Amino acid sequence: MVSTSFVSLLSIQALHVLLIIIMITAQALDLPPNGKSNFCYNDRGNYTTNGSVYQTNLNSMLNYLISNRNGTGFYSSSRLSGPNPEDEEVYATGVCRGDAKVDACGKCLSDSTYQLTKSCPNQKEALGCFDNCTLRYSNRSLYGVMESKPALISYNLQNVSSSLDAVEDFNQRFTTLLDGLTTEAAARGDELKFAFGNVNASKINKTIYAMAQCTPDLTEKDCKSCLDDAVGQLKIFYGSIGGRVCTPSCNFRFEVYPFLEPQEAQAVAVPLPPLPSSNTTVSLGLGSSDEIGSAEALQFDFGSIKVATNNFSEENKLGRGGFGVVYKGRLFSKEDIAVKRLSSDSKQGDEEFKNEVLLVARLQHRNLVKLLGFSLEGNERLLVYEFLPNASLDQFIFDPTKRSHFDWDSRYRIIVGIARGLLYLHEDSRLRIIHRDLKASNILLDAEMNPKIADFGMAKLFKLDQRQGETHRIVGTYGYMAPEYAMRGKFSVKSDVYSFGVLLLEIISGQKINSSHHDDKNDEDLVSFAWRNWREGTASNLIDSTLMPAVSNTDIMRCIHIGLLCLQESMADRPTVTSVIQMLTCESPGLPKPSQPTLFVINGSDMAGLMGSNDSKRFLSSEIKK
Repeated sequence: MVSTSFVSLLSIQALHVLLIIIMITAQALDLPPNGKSNFCYNDRGNYTTNGSVYQTNLNSMLNYLISNRNGTGFYSSSRLSGPNPEDEEVYATGVCRGDAKVDACGKCLSDSTYQLTKSCPNQKEALGCFDNCTLRYSNRSLYGVMESKPALISYNLQNVSSSLDAVEDFNQRFTTLLDGLTTEAAARGDELKFAFGNVNASKINKTIYAMAQCTPDLTEKDCKSCLDDAVGQLKIFYGSIGGRVCTPSCNFRFEVYPFLEPQEAQAVAVPLPPLPSSNTTVSLGLGSSDEIGSAEALQFDFGSIKVATNNFSEENKLGRGGFGVVYKGRLFSKEDIAVKRLSSDSKQGDEEFKNEVLLVARLQHRNLVKLLGFSLEGNERLLVYEFLPNASLDQFIFDPTKRSHFDWDSRYRIIVGIARGLLYLHEDSRLRIIHRDLKASNILLDAEMNPKIADFGMAKLFKLDQRQGETHRIVGTYGYMAPEYAMRGKFSVKSDVYSFGVLLLEIISGQKINSSHHDDKNDEDLVSFAWRNWREGTASNLIDSTLMPAVSNTDIMRCIHIGLLCLQESMADRPTVTSVIQMLTCESPGLPKPSQPTLFVINGSDMAGLMGSNDSKRFLSSEIKK
């Protein structure tokens, strides 16, 4: 009897045979064989190559395209001259890969104009897909037109593994990663519609790196539709360790090695040793700058940061916390940065500093703040981040004036963005990370008010199969802490879920967790107030008055419900972040009934040395009689 695994492996081989047949057929249709990347549209007509008007217009337009790059990575142009416009008009679009540096982008566009016109010597329409860019020209308008055909396909002949389980695990993770990148790229607004990420395929001990991109002239709907069609080609890649699909309007690529360009910065990258796999946390102890210098982050010269921040001037100061001061700076490359300068008596010590460098340098997601690098000189410890112009979430939701202009759509988008960032930390990155200090001041906002989780000094690294940890050193902020962590030092992904539940209530209400709410018997905090009103059927009392009556209560009440599910006392009863996102984004008929959270009352005492802030309050466990 033939085993299922043997039959499946034969199926993998059959798919590769089928692919070879497809590629042979493709050549007859002007589709590229593996490794080629151009398509000549024979049905759009031809032009003569002896100085015709069309050829003159084409050459002139392509020269204009590559010599007038505007720095955005997307270029569109048209050219028309001569007595017969319908025969002589030329349109072109060029888009560079989202991570390509300016010089690499320009070189790719320049090279591609030569290669494409040589490959398609007299066709009026052609498409070329290259490593760093895509170029297209035609005698018809291309701007804003979504086309997912033809699909130019290339793939790696090497198989993932001879093990069926490993192949299926690889493809499942790869598919999940691409689905997420498709959604991310499509949602990028009018900017470059580009997203990238990675996920660990543990059964073959490799990391899958992938990117997805659309031309930014597409709507979100058209971009997602194009990428969905492209991803529909996945069956061709079954069992392969790398591949790419490029269409006129979008493309994606995956490999088992990093293929994207490093971020531009005035710094030097150095190799990174593997993270410890037998330990539950990254704990490097006190060491020299050479030890941290082996990190994959970028090491900046202290003097260049000093110049960038105008010698850490008062005018450049963005804020102060228990760790030190954050300054705005500008590099010689004109890139704005945010510099966290740790004070000598900072609550964020050497271990937390190294922890943040080692972790954040490996994490890349649109809802996580991007660490550009670090600097060490003497007692100076600096962390250099991307600059986010809208500061932190707490400065919006707790400010009466700003909050009044902070509508529900903006708040809901922030809630979902935070959840997606957490999902990446817990499940989708090559590491499993517990943040342990998720709070409003650690959520930064970019120019479009997209949220980015920041401050990973307290984060813990788990092994992929690990679910829970324990510590005798409680760090973080009380009120946001899950009860099992605050009282017994036990933490898990469900600890972050609890913190997310607190954030949800704060965003909806515009009130801090330790805001005092009075009733006849108690001086309640926000969680106690929310639970009592939920139990009494008056949960709408929690909604920020500036949101009413401009928005329907239905969606907000659903979010209050989800928040209370996240705040349940038992870790097992709280949902995973995956479930939270499903509840937030899917119209399911009903949600489970929440159980009572651990309730707290405020006694006004300071929690010195534990909270990292002078205005933190002590929360004591108590129960409310039913």
